[in-house]
Amino acid sequence: MSAKTGQTSPDRAREAVVEAALGSLGIDAKARLLSGQGMWSLPALPEIGLKSLVMSDGPIGVRGVRWTAADPSIALPSPTALAATWDPALAFRAGALLAQEARRKSVHVLLAPTVNLHRSPLGGRHFEAYSEDPYLTGRIGSGYVNGVQSGGVATTVKHFVANDAETDRFTVNNMVTERALRELYLAPFEAIVENARPWGIMTAYNSVNGTTMTEHRHLVNDILRGEWGFDGFNVSDWMAARSTTAAIEGGLDVAMPGPRTVYGEPLARAVRAGRVEESAVDDAVRNVLRLAARVGILDGAEPVVTEPPATIDGEALARDIARRAFVLVRNEVRSEVGNDVRNDGRSEVRNERPALPLRPGTVALIGAAARDARVLGGGSATVFPSHVVSPLDGLTAALPEGSLTYAVGADPNEELAVADKGFELRAICRDAAGEVIGGGSAPSGQIQWMGDDLPPGVTHAALHTVELTGTFTPRDSGPHTFGIKGLGAFTLTIDGTTYFDEVQRAAKDDPFVTFFGTPMPRAQVELTSGEPVTVSLTHVVDLPESIPLKVIGFTLAHQEPRRD
Repeated sequence: MSAKTGQTSPDRAREAVVEAALGSLGIDAKARLLSGQGMWSLPALPEIGLKSLVMSDGPIGVRGVRWTAADPSIALPSPTALAATWDPALAFRAGALLAQEARRKSVHVLLAPTVNLHRSPLGGRHFEAYSEDPYLTGRIGSGYVNGVQSGGVATTVKHFVANDAETDRFTVNNMVTERALRELYLAPFEAIVENARPWGIMTAYNSVNGTTMTEHRHLVNDILRGEWGFDGFNVSDWMAARSTTAAIEGGLDVAMPGPRTVYGEPLARAVRAGRVEESAVDDAVRNVLRLAARVGILDGAEPVVTEPPATIDGEALARDIARRAFVLVRNEVRSEVGNDVRNDGRSEVRNERPALPLRPGTVALIGAAARDARVLGGGSATVFPSHVVSPLDGLTAALPEGSLTYAVGADPNEELAVADKGFELRAICRDAAGEVIGGGSAPSGQIQWMGDDLPPGVTHAALHTVELTGTFTPRDSGPHTFGIKGLGAFTLTIDGTTYFDEVQRAAKDDPFVTFFGTPMPRAQVELTSGEPVTVSLTHVVDLPESIPLKVIGFTLAHQEPRRD
């Protein structure tokens, strides 16, 4: 290793390949490489032996490039649980497993870890992040990054920086003093750059002290790259990049997703018009090619990891992290000294009793979450595990027969959930004439098709409506609530009766409200336990040509009868 540069001989060899590849590219190819070709990938450049770079969410698993239960993933406990183990070595093992999952799904870059802080109970995405403490977050995050990259897969530490709440996340300007910025918000990123040398970073939607993070030259170029020596690639959060010139000058390497972004053709035009120096584009392309060389998709460059680590049992590791993440309270017998009053006076006696007055051998389990386990958060923390064992199922299997009693009780959650238990659904795609052009099974009430990830035979040009249809067999008798999450025209029919046939509009200007907004209740139907009814939710697809990414997303939501 060179003491001056910190580079090893393989590093220098990769840099030589990168420089040779960069030198043979024209401005159009360079600008195209910095812009997503779709939802999850960058374009291949065969003329320099570069394959397409594939990215995937997320912090607790590797979803892959398709948002579907047909491609299941290992689901680890939440990052908050991982941090609660206080064990960077265990975080390393978790990262190594996710590298294994990424390679299985042909993914080169994992869009994780999330190292923002738990700064408010209203944060909204805390299940993706580790802790309120920057030191613990930095230590666990370093273990995680080292583990992932030990498997030859890149990480993108996110969301840089001060992206610690979801409220107005596209427009919020977080005013932070220098000391707070250094000691809290930047600290986990700095520790991970120093201790794990991540190959990527993701810049956030928000602004810090007046400048949006995808254009923040001071925080990205001066501090991240300058002071800390970060040499990886900088990718925008999805749809965060807003300005061609300000983004490239602010140190943003890649604008995602594609195909229409502020880079690509707009960047090439800006260079030709003299508004952007080509050297700034070269710096960004160099970072992308360095990443490609590290993960092994640039011809002539040896990847950092040539032999993957030994295979890890993912389900066993998930259980181990879960066990290590919580404290189990034992109801131990304790001694109590008291007085017993008798006719012949007061005498001291010793009572042996457990701390809690529980009868041995019995368990009472209460709550909707025990029956329908919530093991995932939303957004980038969503994967599709092959199976989920609820607390009710697990305890029923583990305890002696008759020793467990269960009651739903009162569910404090007022929001409707994705239609799941008791539903048997399929998706039917039709053209404007009403003819069926494709479809398939739907494992739940959520439809989320991004880019060209459509059912076989279906195209955006031909698609006019998507119908979720099937049956629902209720577990409980009483008034069941059905609802809709999404934007646009919907028709909701339950048991032959149409309850909603209107346009559902957004309450606020947030392009992700379709995925993260609150489902709107649209029908309440009295149903009988065990008696199936037909359900249908039809959505009219209306995607404006102006939107940069074609996404079809909506959800049939449901809620069991409520108890006061």
